Order: sequence, then structure tokens, then C-alpha cells
Amino acid sequence: MHYPLLLLVLGIQSKKYSELSKEVAELEKKQEMLVEENKKLISDISLLSSTDRIEKIATEELGMHKAETSDIVRVQMSGEK
Repeated sequence: MHYPLLLLVLGIQSKKYSELSKEVAELEKKQEMLVEENKKLISDISLLSSTDRIEKIATEELGMHKAETSDIVRVQMSGEK
């Protein structure tokens, strides 16, 4: 009879399934952690790139100011070389 061989194969498959199930659970946990970290980073980017924040840094830290109409110089380029 081939019952011992069948039991051995079933045991090996069961162990492999258990190992793969554990690996999938760990990967799902890691994926969830990475999604949460990504959400935080997107929020940080949004906060850091806000126009109010950039304008405040430009004026208070860099001494910049909004250009007056008279400060703007327009240059027109022709398509010829």
C-alpha cells in the first residue's frame, strides 16, 4: 500500500502551506504599514508645499517680496535662429 507515502506528501504540503500562509500574513502586515507611512508622507508633502508656508519663508527668512508690475520684464523670443 502507498498510504505512508501519501501521508508523507500530505505532511510536506501541509507544512509548506503553513509556511506560505505565515509569509503572506507578514507581507500583508508590512504592506499595511507601508500604506500608512505613505499616507503620512503625502500629508507632509501637502503641508510643506502649501503656498502660504512658501510665501512666509520667502518673505520672513529670505527677505523676498512680491514683484511690482514695474519690476516685471517681458522678453519675446522669435522662432528664427
